[in-house]
Amino acid sequence: MIKAKYPLDKFSEIQTPFYYYDLDVLRTTLDEITLHAKKNDFHVHYAMKANVNSSVLKVIKEAGLGADCVSGGEVEAALNAGVSASKVVFAGVGKADWEINLGLENDIFCFNVESVPELEVINELAAVKNKCANVALRINPNVSAHTHHYITTGLSENKFGINMSDLDHVIDLFPSLKNVKLIGIHFHIGSQITDMTSFQGLCVRVNELQQYFITKKIKLEHINVGGGLGINYEHPNHFPIPDFEAYFKIFRDHLQLLEHQTLHFELGRAVVAQCGSLISRVLYIKQGSSKKFAILDAGFTELIRPALYQAYHHIENLSSDLPTEPYDVVGPICESSDTFAKGFVMNETKRGDIIALRSAGAYGEIMASQYNLRKLPKAYNSDELLK
Repeated sequence: MIKAKYPLDKFSEIQTPFYYYDLDVLRTTLDEITLHAKKNDFHVHYAMKANVNSSVLKVIKEAGLGADCVSGGEVEAALNAGVSASKVVFAGVGKADWEINLGLENDIFCFNVESVPELEVINELAAVKNKCANVALRINPNVSAHTHHYITTGLSENKFGINMSDLDHVIDLFPSLKNVKLIGIHFHIGSQITDMTSFQGLCVRVNELQQYFITKKIKLEHINVGGGLGINYEHPNHFPIPDFEAYFKIFRDHLQLLEHQTLHFELGRAVVAQCGSLISRVLYIKQGSSKKFAILDAGFTELIRPALYQAYHHIENLSSDLPTEPYDVVGPICESSDTFAKGFVMNETKRGDIIALRSAGAYGEIMASQYNLRKLPKAYNSDELLK
């Protein structure tokens, strides 16, 4: 079993807070993904929104994954990292003209289209360039992901995708749109999904929609089921790699691909979350009336997930092997929501101890801000520090 390694001696020399990526954990994770994806002839695109650290992207590109992008900046980052444009898919409910033009100029694999107006704009911009854009319709399947309401994306009440009730209208438009080609359908029902029955429900809905397109005499080349596979935030040491074999098996067993169709995935969190940690120092131990506060030099400016999603991150005191006791682990930001955990039990902690907030490789560094005029965190990796 792979386990993250922390070069504590090197950490003591680096200004905190900073992000640390164990690239061996990332490589082992990617080995598992590619093993089971290739076995099933599945295509995996890395969801760039999770993390665009250059060292992380380099390893992901070397593993042969494509890129799932939701902004022009992410398209640029993917191409600059060496990902082939033929493996780039571009989603997002609000693509600006310059972003669409960027995709057209680079002949990306596919635009995942989320509305009729977007489809019409892509057609217009492609016509100006005398090009034909490959598009997949992002369809809202109204399938519950059983996850936090902020990261559920597949219900009819969400802003994403085209509702199934509108499909007839959308399909009827295509004969008049000469500069777009419908090559597939796309779905994404949410994030941090640990209930595999949610993916079974998606497969059932995809199978139903396949029959709809058959009745319309439309041949789809590609099915894209998005991502959303969750990780184990509670026990990153015991479960550093998600069960990709079981995940891909759900789709192999329950999704009925037609002849010559390819199946695409857009995995993000499951790829990078467990390889990353936010490293911080304890500034003070403050005794409250009924509790102790461990006040760190990292706050929600470095890792916003606990404040934004009430998300759990396992916390480790890398400096201490003393008996455990409970702490409210908080940051220095002038907001009451700047709290990582309440009553968290960890080894006895003192000023100067080095703390690791685990499973922070996804939606950590990429969401950092400069609120309170704080500096953005730097990042280091195991290839640099474990030489």
